[in-house]
Amino acid sequence: MKALIAATLLLTGFSAHAEKLSVAATAVPHAEILEHIKPKLAEQGVELDVKVFTDYVQPNIQVNEGRLDANFFQHKPYLDEFNEGRGTDLASVVGVHIEPFGAYSRKVESLDELPQGATVAIPNDVTNGGRALLLLHKEGVITLDDGDNILATPRNVTENPKNLKFYELEAATLPRVLGQVELALINTNYALDADLNPTEDALAIEGSDSPYVNILVARPDNKDSAAMKKLADALTSDDVRKFIEKQYEGAVVPAF
Repeated sequence: MKALIAATLLLTGFSAHAEKLSVAATAVPHAEILEHIKPKLAEQGVELDVKVFTDYVQPNIQVNEGRLDANFFQHKPYLDEFNEGRGTDLASVVGVHIEPFGAYSRKVESLDELPQGATVAIPNDVTNGGRALLLLHKEGVITLDDGDNILATPRNVTENPKNLKFYELEAATLPRVLGQVELALINTNYALDADLNPTEDALAIEGSDSPYVNILVARPDNKDSAAMKKLADALTSDDVRKFIEKQYEGAVVPAF
């Protein structure tokens, strides 16, 4: 009987000693990508437990405290700023995809139509707020004192011809205020979650050469574990590349 059970486990690809990895992710596209690779990881003896979060702070805190093993929601500039500000030492494991950042509106059809004194909502975290301002700088809507400063804030705006009024809000809330402002700069994961199509609905969007690659993040003590390596390999497989390209049609771009 014991031999039969062992043979059954072997044939089905599951190990009696499967290692469990708990990974925090925002719903779209991160959790969807993780759910896609879950069956293949199970075949390799890794049980993936995906925890969906709606904010950008708790996933890092809970990984740092050891309550979760890893997270998948952020880009490297955000991680660097978080580590510096919180005194943490979280580490990038692998880069997976780029989510081109976009500017959206329900009140105007182009950036040229923004009226004098228009209200503009941007993320309130330093790196994504800077990313929003850099996009507006690139589009010629404003001028920053340094067009390469990823940590720019509204205080770095040197020219503002339309006297835009900036409101800094939590990134997850930006789709919900879209009808209350003239323009909102929204991370693609939240745009997709709100049924916005970045390639069709954005008035301006980053190019595919964006430096903001979304990464798998873990702690120094577990980032090189065998299970984490299997997760990293799965996230950068040809299968995931094809999944991203088909599922998101350019709104999410593989970075490997």
